[in-house]
Amino acid sequence: MPVSDSADRAADIETDAAGTADETDESLPINELFYSLQGEGTLAGVPSVFVRTSGCNLRCWFCDSYHTSWEPTHARMRLAEILAEIESYDADHVVLTGGEPLLHEGSMTLLEALDERGYHTTVETNGTIYRDAPIDLASVSPKLASSTPTPDRDPTGDGEWETRHETDRIDMDALARLVERYDVQLKFVVTDDGDMPEISELLADLRAAADVPVSDDDVLLMPEGATRDRLAETRARVAELAMEYGFRYTPRLHVDLWNDAPET
Repeated sequence: MPVSDSADRAADIETDAAGTADETDESLPINELFYSLQGEGTLAGVPSVFVRTSGCNLRCWFCDSYHTSWEPTHARMRLAEILAEIESYDADHVVLTGGEPLLHEGSMTLLEALDERGYHTTVETNGTIYRDAPIDLASVSPKLASSTPTPDRDPTGDGEWETRHETDRIDMDALARLVERYDVQLKFVVTDDGDMPEISELLADLRAAADVPVSDDDVLLMPEGATRDRLAETRARVAELAMEYGFRYTPRLHVDLWNDAPET
């Protein structure tokens, strides 16, 4: 199936990031599988089953799923096991998230099986990988320069990911193909006013590259913050920026409700 150039490098990336190569499309490295409310985006508040894979090709310094990226942990689960657990919950929506779930060939097999069973699927992706799969909503979160783990922000303290992250964080070809193929929401993690010029420039480039319109209604600004205390510092200004630029604001409902508890 068609993939982007970034996905062509996925085998090497996954060995580095998740600690094991993706040897079969019948299993996935699963960090968490749980039932909760969708906390972000246009479907915020919808009861959903979350399937969180481990392994990522980027390293945002503020990553709120640290154990899928900086210190990836997982249990490898077979497709049948994953589907059985999903079906044990009374939910029509499934969110495939990470890490970066499109790294894994097994994610495509899972999405096909969920489509056959009538589930609505959202895929949370950083937009650096394109794959052709049955996805109802592609929730694409392009990473801005403010996400780069500079030595002073790197949670490991060594800054070894700075260059790699900065080089790989935007793949315009993959972004254009995602917005052309899927119902999409572009969800930007915003720290402050300094992020807005880059968002405007990225959207201009994407509109030039894509063969379909990219509406401001599909652009969501989300405050940076994985804890209630941090959100209290960022959300008011991000809400003001959404109104100023004519974009949508998305909360982080799960953080408001449960702070940084796992499986939320």
